[in-house]
Amino acid sequence: MTLLNGQKPGLNAKVELVWLGECPPPPWPLGRVFATEPACRAVHELMLRLSKESVAQACLFWDSGLGPPAPDLIIKALMRPGDVWHAGLRLGGGGWPQLLDFVAPTSMLTRDPPADIEATSWRISLRCCLMRLEVLRQMGGVHPEFITLDGTALEMGHRYAMRGALTRHTPWLLPDGVSSEVSEIPFEDELRFIYYRFGWRWTKWALMRAVLTHYISPVKAVKAGREVSRSPRPPIPAPFVHDPPSTTPDLGKARVSILIPTLERYPYLRKLLGQLQLQTINPYEIIIIDQSSRETRDTNLGSDFRNLPLKIIYLDQAGQCSARNAGLTEAEGEFILFLDDDDEVPPDLIEAHIRNLQQFQADVSSGVAEEVGAGDLPENFTYIRVSDVFPTNNTLIHRRVLETTGLFDMAYDRGARADGDIGMRIYLHGWYMVLNPEISVLHHHAPAGGLRAHKARVITYASSRQSLIQRHLPSKTEIYLAKRYFTPRQVRESLWQRVLGTFSLRGPWWRRGLKILISFLLLPHTWWQIKVLERQADQMLQLYPQIPTLSGSGAETIEVKPR
Repeated sequence: MTLLNGQKPGLNAKVELVWLGECPPPPWPLGRVFATEPACRAVHELMLRLSKESVAQACLFWDSGLGPPAPDLIIKALMRPGDVWHAGLRLGGGGWPQLLDFVAPTSMLTRDPPADIEATSWRISLRCCLMRLEVLRQMGGVHPEFITLDGTALEMGHRYAMRGALTRHTPWLLPDGVSSEVSEIPFEDELRFIYYRFGWRWTKWALMRAVLTHYISPVKAVKAGREVSRSPRPPIPAPFVHDPPSTTPDLGKARVSILIPTLERYPYLRKLLGQLQLQTINPYEIIIIDQSSRETRDTNLGSDFRNLPLKIIYLDQAGQCSARNAGLTEAEGEFILFLDDDDEVPPDLIEAHIRNLQQFQADVSSGVAEEVGAGDLPENFTYIRVSDVFPTNNTLIHRRVLETTGLFDMAYDRGARADGDIGMRIYLHGWYMVLNPEISVLHHHAPAGGLRAHKARVITYASSRQSLIQRHLPSKTEIYLAKRYFTPRQVRESLWQRVLGTFSLRGPWWRRGLKILISFLLLPHTWWQIKVLERQADQMLQLYPQIPTLSGSGAETIEVKPR
């Protein structure tokens, strides 16, 4: 590694250029230029030096084969939302490492958005990658144990995104006409990725599945496993700490429509409406889509909450997607806040979502739901990160997003994962979603009403881990979702993982052992049930998707004006 342009450390350089390759580097007006060979250890050592010595705002890694980078585009990227900007998908990194299909087959971020749009993606290529120096300081750089720079860059990108650095694919960083394919990543690098990112248990599972599906030969699998196991797994970095907002957001002009479907849950709904009266930013309108039977309807909501801008839509046929679509059609606000009728919300909920959107220049702000009786949230729901979920009980979205992606797919009208489907479409269109755990609601999981009225959530993940005989199998709508967006191999592996999950139980060793025995005896029936559900999902694919656009619903609407 050589310092080339004669500038000394400590000067106010704005963007350091790391030039990868043998060609001489171009003049670089934004800071210092470093040249290094595109090898894992050389880049690793240079990243260590930059993280300790550089006073620049960011560093740009660039392959000499791409020609000179455009300084104006680099400055433009720094003004865009995010912490890391790259062109990994355009440079052919999509789908790698393929071994991830055996570990996280149907995770939202496993599926790549189109390579020609700006979108969230962790599949970094160091051939074109701009990152804030603070990311490098907090999260570390590439690991030198990998064989290829492509392999170690993918591990770094996944680590960054999963630990809170906001990572965006930015194809316009590259010159026009540039595109390429990643050379095949060695299996050892794929396996090291899984080991470093998921641990040894998942590494063994991935090895087994790779051999059983003939993705790799047993001899090569054993050889790679031995090589990978010789290196200790690096420590997982602490979640990335984002700088506080530098400006005070303008909150006064936000027009927020709140959408609340309800079905036979009036005591919960009334408590929620009482809390919405106390918001620090008044809602522009509150749209209640009431699907309760006519004889049980609470017709006093309008008179009892006259100080709220209520709009009540009555639907005689219950369905979560038809209800939300009807409400969205009537919504007039610039932003839509999705809530469940059994949520409890803090007085600054709307304000917190608007602040989140403005701080990160995001299009979608998702919070978290503290589930009553469910214990602590998973660790990856305790820090700010790019969102791979779309919780319809605590998400604020800009209306323009829905104008491009459409509304809820009617395939899920009485089934699970409608939120996962619309979230996937939003992600694949390139819209920017940020999850902030500081925006929290209390979710009661009411024992009646909602999806439970359609018997869509009789057995949950949590209940199956407490019961000896309950099995948390995928619903037909979950399999439909997987088949809509993922490859046949990814669908198959997701179903195998659900089968594996039927053997899991929380509790003393003897109960866990008994659950394993019972699940083994039930295994033929479990697989038969999954095959039945898979056939039903295939039938659904012949009828759906049915995704309405923002147009009139013809529903019966009653508007209650605020005082």
